[in-house]
Amino acid sequence: MNYDYSIIGGGIVGLASALELIKRKPSAKIVLLEKESSLAFHQTGHNSGVIHAGVYYQPGSLKAEFCKQGLIDTISFCQQHDIPYLQCGKLLVATNQQELSDMQALATRCEQNGIKVKPLNAKQLQEIEPNIVGLGALQVKDTGIVSYPQICQKLAELFQQAGGEILLSHQVTGLSEQTDKILIDTQHGQISSQYLIACGGLMADRLCNMLKLDIDFQIVPYRGEYYQLQPRHNQLIKHLIYPIPNPDLPFLGVHLTKMIDGSVTVGPNAVQGWSREGYNKGSFNLADTKEMLGFKGFWKVAKQHFRSGLSETKDSMFKSGYLQRVRKYCPSLNIHDLRPYPSGIRAQAVLRDGTLVHDFLFASSQRSLHVCNAPSPAATSAFPIGKYICDKLEQDLSPSK
Repeated sequence: MNYDYSIIGGGIVGLASALELIKRKPSAKIVLLEKESSLAFHQTGHNSGVIHAGVYYQPGSLKAEFCKQGLIDTISFCQQHDIPYLQCGKLLVATNQQELSDMQALATRCEQNGIKVKPLNAKQLQEIEPNIVGLGALQVKDTGIVSYPQICQKLAELFQQAGGEILLSHQVTGLSEQTDKILIDTQHGQISSQYLIACGGLMADRLCNMLKLDIDFQIVPYRGEYYQLQPRHNQLIKHLIYPIPNPDLPFLGVHLTKMIDGSVTVGPNAVQGWSREGYNKGSFNLADTKEMLGFKGFWKVAKQHFRSGLSETKDSMFKSGYLQRVRKYCPSLNIHDLRPYPSGIRAQAVLRDGTLVHDFLFASSQRSLHVCNAPSPAATSAFPIGKYICDKLEQDLSPSK
């Protein structure tokens, strides 16, 4: 099987890149390879469905730029294709003096990023969210919710209608770059491609290693555990309710999220994963664990964030501790309100020196471009990421078609 372009990864980043590429190269033969039997199986299908506005991100970073444009593009796509979405807005709630100070810093960052926010005092917070308590809050009206798997279904449909091909259950087992092509070994035979785009998520580093690229990171999995509130609480909140996050970590804290189906979820936390694709508590993969424990960066980041990691693990083991993270801003909830809900896994790139990579990270060879770190808000940002990838493809790889 011979193609002009091959894309590895059937999540939202891979699909958005595929659609953008075929729009630019309508005569090219393009294939998207997904190792699972369905699309959006991993990170895209296990997130909270939030359309982020870009509150948290360093001004001038790719995260900040992609997220701001991504919100516009995502809503436009939903409107164009009749995909349900809701801009319910978000409240970032401060419950102590330190968080109140951090909230002011977030307000400044929002101003730098051109994001409209409204500071609220405790009384104003209670007026618009009677079940939420805090010393103050930031209201972000642009934040929304959507089903990202539904967006993926439409992306796949449009890609195929334009002439693209999608091959499910095609796990990549090997990559070899030659002067004029890349050979892709899969479970169902070999594919020859002029150029390769890899959007492998949890397997991003392994795809780079197949081509022996000189990379300085490894993917370390963090499991995000969720609960769902009892249906009687579906009207508990009008906005998404977030805590003020720890600025040193790339996690946003346990939050209350209105879902597009009308339910309300609680989460996620951030627990060390011992299996890259193990979504259940107690999931363990020997090969994944040995690889992680043999990576110096893992030990350095674990040591640096030992106390927070211990706290996350404790509250994962004891539901009462998890509940307290929510009760600090929503005291009416009790332990019986938290029902089981599927977990997600964050593919976090960690450098050898123990640095958590906060922004998007790319690597390339003469004929391949790899998305190495696509952190939250990657789902929100998928459309501008796809454009960026295609721009880099044209600039760096100088494809002939």
